[in-house]
Amino acid sequence: MEDRKLMLKSIDNNSDHDYSLQLNRWYLKPIGAWPLTSASSTTEKVMLLIQVLVCWAIVCSIMIPCTLYVFFENVSIREKLSAIAPLLNRVMGSFNYLVLLQHSVNIRDCIEHMGADWEMMQKANDREVMMQHAKFGRFIAVICGVIMQGGTFLYGVAKAMKTVTIVIGNETVTMHPMTCPAYSKIIDTRYGPVNEIVLVVQILSTFVVSSATVGICSLAAVFATHASGQLNVLYMRLGELSENQKEDIHIAEQSMISIVEHHLRVLSFISRVENIMHKASLVELTGCTIILCLLGYYILLNWGTFDAAQIISYVIVYVSMAFNIFIFCYIGEILTEKCKHVGQMAYMTNWYKLNPKTARGLVLIIAQSSKVIKITAGKLLPLSIATFGDVLRTSIVYLNILRTMTM
Repeated sequence: MEDRKLMLKSIDNNSDHDYSLQLNRWYLKPIGAWPLTSASSTTEKVMLLIQVLVCWAIVCSIMIPCTLYVFFENVSIREKLSAIAPLLNRVMGSFNYLVLLQHSVNIRDCIEHMGADWEMMQKANDREVMMQHAKFGRFIAVICGVIMQGGTFLYGVAKAMKTVTIVIGNETVTMHPMTCPAYSKIIDTRYGPVNEIVLVVQILSTFVVSSATVGICSLAAVFATHASGQLNVLYMRLGELSENQKEDIHIAEQSMISIVEHHLRVLSFISRVENIMHKASLVELTGCTIILCLLGYYILLNWGTFDAAQIISYVIVYVSMAFNIFIFCYIGEILTEKCKHVGQMAYMTNWYKLNPKTARGLVLIIAQSSKVIKITAGKLLPLSIATFGDVLRTSIVYLNILRTMTM
């Protein structure tokens, strides 16, 4: 009767797997970045290609004119600086989008790996642990969507809602200001309906790049929490090892084989996640450091006139960018600590009660866990809470330099 309670009966593991990845699919499908299955038809592949091309056209139609504006438009340095942060945000989002498309096969393999892990969960306790981590992963994915996408979207809409009046020759024109101003020799956005059309395209481009950033951050969070759940299951297996020894030596040996295979399986999953995320992590750390510096600069500029709406919008985006970096650093921190803890758990088991042949297997686990697997930014910087603090300090240093040079 107790065995029946421990074993899962009539549990739809596919629904659990779908539950853990549902929000990621919602974020990535609208921009065509959700990987197709190997059984997808030619029609689906063609439709996905069209969807991706449309998204790239929307982003490039804003990013290219804004880049030309920053380099060639005859305006003051402050006006150019005000356009750099929105431009960098689109550059970062475009790179994240490119990473998602480039690693679609690897992402699909990770998703399938997660599905196989759910199918292997046979005990109720294992499934309960995995569900706790799946819920936490979904929670982070929700926060990513609300803060990252909501922050940048509200900033663009809030700025566009206002109208400014400018004088061109003898004519007075009312227009909506642009977060990403365009090079006037390509597109003159001062007159309608060009102003309104470009404004709509800018909002769409914001949605595309924000969805890419939210998608890659939420994927990293869900993958990390899944790996963390698998490591917790591994801890439980190590704790049960000496109990299996009391029942049968053969059962203990089989449990040790299963533990070693499980450990290697989790490590291979983490390595695959690192391979997907390290380029995006480097771009996020570098880009967000510069954007945080510029946002601080914008706040100081508007502090004299105390434009409350502008200051609040900048603060919202500042929090969004800081949270963006924090997610990557937090993911790296928890995975590194969890991997280290495997060796400690192996040592803390009642290994002295095990058969010597079985106990020698623990040496392999301890040796493997001593080689710390780290999630890195471009394979250069380890992602950790300490790195997050370094990024904030660096952005403040850059802000002081910029303030000294321009104010």
